[in-house]
Amino acid sequence: MKRDMYQAAADLLFEAHQTGKFIAPLRETIGLSVEAGYAVQAINTERWLKQGRRIVGRKIGLTSAAVQAQLGVDQPDFGVLFADMEYPDGAELPISDLQQPKAEAEIALILKHDIDQPDITQAELIRAVDHVLPAIEIVGSRISNWDIRISDTIADNASSGLYVLGGSARTLTGVDLAEASMVLKRNSRPVSYGAGIACLGHPLNAAVWLARTCAQRGEGLKAGDVVLTGALGPMVEIAAGDAFEATISGLGSVRFTVSTN
Repeated sequence: MKRDMYQAAADLLFEAHQTGKFIAPLRETIGLSVEAGYAVQAINTERWLKQGRRIVGRKIGLTSAAVQAQLGVDQPDFGVLFADMEYPDGAELPISDLQQPKAEAEIALILKHDIDQPDITQAELIRAVDHVLPAIEIVGSRISNWDIRISDTIADNASSGLYVLGGSARTLTGVDLAEASMVLKRNSRPVSYGAGIACLGHPLNAAVWLARTCAQRGEGLKAGDVVLTGALGPMVEIAAGDAFEATISGLGSVRFTVSTN
């Protein structure tokens, strides 16, 4: 019975993703359970893999205590990053590929070792990180008007869209990610501010949570994976023709533009 319900929800999300015709919240049918959300997410992840998409990492969401409180949860969530979601620094993103888009600046970790220990320590995680990059995630939602609660966003692949990675890689040596300050500009005007401490107190705390959670679910992280550790400041709405740039102290900057049609 539950499997049929989850399949029906996954079908609705998949169609909305393909057509851009957004849907009502799913929580009325699948409930508010975190596990229900992940069950729906897993169905569409498997469907996309069968269609040839390739997993290249994970994104962490709900790393802000304020956002967690808004959605009635006490933990982050995660979604899957596919190869076709990544764009390089300075890229123009097709507006047609964006769905109710918003931008948030983040710190990205690139792994050099597999991680599959459900009790991984922060020290072990640090040794598994090859380098760090500034990033902007372009989140999106297939739920009309972003009317989401926890099961809605998890089912919708943690409200994933696209992401842009900066081109200037740094090692963790000498970089204090908790103290890294961020400014996000839209069309040259600052629209969002933040710092690494906003991300569960430290972006590495978020990464440890993700590594443990994925390992416990039998979905360990892989060498080469991208980990988007969570928003450093408030999300900002995106419109056609916009130009965004995020600068993160100690890491550099990352930018993108949006096509007009």
